[in-house]
Amino acid sequence: MRVLVLGSGVIGTTAAYYLAKAGHEVTVVDRQPGPAQETSFANAGEVSPGYSAPWAGPGVPVKAIKWMLMHHSPLVIKPLLDPSMWRWCVAMLKNCTTSAYHINKARMVRVAEYSRDCLKELRAETGIAYDERAQGTLQLFRTEKQLDGIGKDVDILRESGVPFQLLDRDGYLAYEPALAAVKHKFVGALRLPGDETGDCHLFTCRLASMAEELGVRFRFGTSIHGIEQDGTRVTGIRTDAGVLTADHYVLALGSYSTQLLGQVGIDIPVYPVKGYSITVPITDAAMAPESTVMDETHKVAVTRLGDRIRVGGTAQLSGFDLSLDGRRRETLEFVVSDLFPHGGDISRAEFWTGLRPMTPDGTPIIGPSRLANLTLSTGHGTLGWTMAAGTGRVVADMVSGRQPEIPVADLSVARYA
Repeated sequence: MRVLVLGSGVIGTTAAYYLAKAGHEVTVVDRQPGPAQETSFANAGEVSPGYSAPWAGPGVPVKAIKWMLMHHSPLVIKPLLDPSMWRWCVAMLKNCTTSAYHINKARMVRVAEYSRDCLKELRAETGIAYDERAQGTLQLFRTEKQLDGIGKDVDILRESGVPFQLLDRDGYLAYEPALAAVKHKFVGALRLPGDETGDCHLFTCRLASMAEELGVRFRFGTSIHGIEQDGTRVTGIRTDAGVLTADHYVLALGSYSTQLLGQVGIDIPVYPVKGYSITVPITDAAMAPESTVMDETHKVAVTRLGDRIRVGGTAQLSGFDLSLDGRRRETLEFVVSDLFPHGGDISRAEFWTGLRPMTPDGTPIIGPSRLANLTLSTGHGTLGWTMAAGTGRVVADMVSGRQPEIPVADLSVARYA
């Protein structure tokens, strides 16, 4: 079967790889000059199924007000005359209940755990290297209130069979010794030993090369303008290189998926949530993080990637704006300096921003659309890198007519109907 994949980020590239492994003739189209040039380029680097959680949860509306009043705020909202943003916000608020949080977190953990296992298999099969580490995630709490508030998360981890550790100061220093100088700032931590880290951009580029060896054709520098359809099926994709046709189509354009689908009357609740990162060269390896450390107060992840420290965070609602805001850089610099003051050279940090494709409930949209030969894979939000391998395999199974290894009913856009 000829399959056309729209988008060469980590989601589209992994789907293309698995589709090629399944024997399909695959072409990938992207406007960028190479793979993983947008949201997959410089994300936080976490492969953290244990940390999977929706942003919509009990108490979040009140917390959001407090966050926006913080000097180093993890949440920024720039009001726009954008009905889609406000509809998305209303839908997210409807998910801020205990019951919805439990359902949504369980969904996210399930697909993320599966995806992490797929990544392990892929690594063993291909030998792919991407500055990966498998030393867990450490979520740090600055107050007893934060520590006491993780009960519902721990319950879901326990129900899902995800290993975890609750640690005091001495306990978390055994895993992140560079925190010794600042241990007085934190009261405890939650460690998720099954989590991993790695450079998403490096992984995607190397997997794209492996996909090419399997026969996948990448058409870079090709802008996608629209979908042609006959009411029941996609008949072609309009691009600046003409109309491209296939037997089946996979849409993996992240936040930009909504614009294309809107042309054919398909409405999905995905909105771009802007995030930022800095990449800091390590100057003293002993004073840098060993894996990923999450600062719960500022919602910032600090991750070791080879000889660099990646610092990622902030949730900004401002549409498709990709401008760099110096105030967000200050927050990232503050957190890495507060945790690992002697680990890297901030003066040489590279500043970046990207648009996370978020759903109101946090769970990605993976599965068929009302057009019979169009499969969707978007809305992965903060966990796109975590979920990439698993959702790529799920897409390949669906397109090939096989039953995926995980339940997919909860991942379909139909859950919003």
